[in-house]
Amino acid sequence: MGEELTLDGLTGTFQILQRRRGHRHSTDDLLTAWYAAVHAPPTGARRRLLDLGTGLGSVALALASLDPHADVTAIEAQDVSFRLLTENVAMNGVGDRVHLVHGDLRSTPLGVGFDLITGSPPYFPPGTGIVSADSQRAHARFELRGDVRDYAAAARRALAPDGQFVFCFPFPQRSRAERACEEAGLWIERSRDVVPRASLPALFSLFSTRVGEGRSEPGTLEPPFVVRDEAGAHTEEMRGARALFGLR
Repeated sequence: MGEELTLDGLTGTFQILQRRRGHRHSTDDLLTAWYAAVHAPPTGARRRLLDLGTGLGSVALALASLDPHADVTAIEAQDVSFRLLTENVAMNGVGDRVHLVHGDLRSTPLGVGFDLITGSPPYFPPGTGIVSADSQRAHARFELRGDVRDYAAAARRALAPDGQFVFCFPFPQRSRAERACEEAGLWIERSRDVVPRASLPALFSLFSTRVGEGRSEPGTLEPPFVVRDEAGAHTEEMRGARALFGLR
């Protein structure tokens, strides 16, 4: 690609190719995959999974590593990310069960009946910060091709009646995620705020939703997930989340 790439561990068995100065796999991706795996665990039967705005394939591949029976569809519109996504799927030898779609989730037909859908929507509306001149980084952070409402609407169209949509979004913008789910007819069954380090405010929130037009009862707000203790070491729960994917 004419620039420096790094090959990094994604799980205990899967690796991921990334641009050193581009958009990279993050804690958001790891914990989105973990939250999905905890609340929609593999069943041993064939399941259909969909990852919206998959980027490098971090969440899609992490879940594929846990569930060898899963049939995974991953959609990505950004050209550089899609090129790396294609390499990552091939490198990990899962091209027979991880199917790639190069397109915009707002308009590309994806089918229906998915048992689990995941997504990490871009966090910031245009005009709320400096948009990187790097196209990959810009699209990963800013809502240049849809926002959390578009992710929720796409998930609602594609979900099986008893399926789940799991995603993450910034804690300070929690209300935007809640409104997006309500508008799409999704019920937030449970959610959890993620604290990067003890004593700091929450950074982002995890949501597990289901089809739920007309449901008015509140879902479960779980205790905060703390990534690092005050000394900067991973907490026991974070170590457990990493261990689920074979990471130390």
